Amino acid sequence: MNCIDWGCIDYLQSWERQNTLFQALIEAKKNGQKNSHLEAMVFCEHPHVYTLGKSGDHHNLLVNDDFLETVNATFVKIDRGGDITYHGPGQIVGYPILDLENHHLSLKNYIHKMEEAIIRTLQNFGIVSTRLDGATGVWLDATNLNARKICAIGVKASRFVTMHGFALNVNTDLQYFSYINPCGFVNKDVTSMQKELGYEIDIQEVKSQLRENLLQNFA
Repeated sequence: MNCIDWGCIDYLQSWERQNTLFQALIEAKKNGQKNSHLEAMVFCEHPHVYTLGKSGDHHNLLVNDDFLETVNATFVKIDRGGDITYHGPGQIVGYPILDLENHHLSLKNYIHKMEEAIIRTLQNFGIVSTRLDGATGVWLDATNLNARKICAIGVKASRFVTMHGFALNVNTDLQYFSYINPCGFVNKDVTSMQKELGYEIDIQEVKSQLRENLLQNFA
């Protein structure tokens, strides 16, 4: 599949580009055409933005529009699953645009494989992570009171074609998470690779290892 890096890109611009790739896959599928050559693994970063999934609760944004302006952040309602999350500099955002039928995957197994690739990548940097029962994403110390999320996942699928994806906190400014109930949780913390390891991480190295693990899982 095509691996694409959009660099730091405005969220709405990336959403439009995603939709173009997403619709091309769907149209090829509707017409009975082979579409695997249209699949893409997109990586990017975003300026400060909060996104709310279609079933999310607007009250999980804890600040008003005036405050958002003071911290150079925007707010967007989108069409993925899940509640509210934050995207910003120092965070790797991944948008796999795949036809799950090409990979013989259910939506549940797709999310599981995405989580597994992130867990393996974190392990390469000495961070032990896992899943949390009843929640998507990747967590540290998931079974105790110190549970904290390091990667959020929210996807959309139509005709088994996917868009949206994951957000892995690498060198992310975690202060921005204090302005929301992340993913709707009011009693769970958020962390980053930088916070866990105590130093700034080479984000390109993380991206490189993450790309390899994702491609291996979806080969």
